[in-house]
Amino acid sequence: MKKMKKLFALVMAVAMIMGLAACGSSNKDVVTYKVLTNATFPPFDVLDEETGEVTGFDMDLIAAIGEDQGFKVTFVDMAFEALIPAVQNGDGDIIAAGMWSGDPDRQAKVDFSDDYWVGGAALLVKADNTKITGLSSLTKDMKVATQIATNYADDMTAKKENGELGDVIILDGFDTCVLQLLNGDVDAVVAGIDIVKAYQKKNPDKLKVADEGGVYEAFGFAVQKGNSELLEKINAGLKNVKENGKMDELIKKWELA
Repeated sequence: MKKMKKLFALVMAVAMIMGLAACGSSNKDVVTYKVLTNATFPPFDVLDEETGEVTGFDMDLIAAIGEDQGFKVTFVDMAFEALIPAVQNGDGDIIAAGMWSGDPDRQAKVDFSDDYWVGGAALLVKADNTKITGLSSLTKDMKVATQIATNYADDMTAKKENGELGDVIILDGFDTCVLQLLNGDVDAVVAGIDIVKAYQKKNPDKLKVADEGGVYEAFGFAVQKGNSELLEKINAGLKNVKENGKMDELIKKWELA
């Protein structure tokens, strides 16, 4: 009888172990995608100064999409100009970096999701600047800064080449562009209106926004060319978070409304 009890206990123990193993294997089936960003793009992509973690509207949104679609995400911060090559090479799965999806050159290299945000270009200037009121007020004796590998860099370079702008300083991140402005090395920083507002909030007594609101661009998530399976997940999840109110919660959280 004792032998039977021992045998029964052993069988139950084995069954419990197998059950736990089965539970663990289900977690392994959840796909984790590597999301690449450039965390100098508040409030969309930010490096938390206290924790060192990548955060922002883009991060919260793609995580919410993942929760809706049954996948997880991890975030990697890198130079903006390295984002597309990294996805092309398979070193990342998704770009979430406030990236303009209307650029034909980018469209030839990666596939974009449906648009998740539409904003306009604006200028950040010193608080006492009365000459610069918007993009049309830039002149050939002025110098502006913007981020590399962006449509802003292309537009400002074209203005310089056409003699409409004195010089354009193209830097790795918008954070360094703002430092150039605070130091008096440039007259303005060109970026999206939401990014410009975020930096102005950090320096409310020193900087102001010069905005005409006439130039608009759409942001999309990007994946490797031909990765239709992942793109369909992102688009389906984006549609759902817009409909279930999660998108509105994030817009409010990051003060984009």
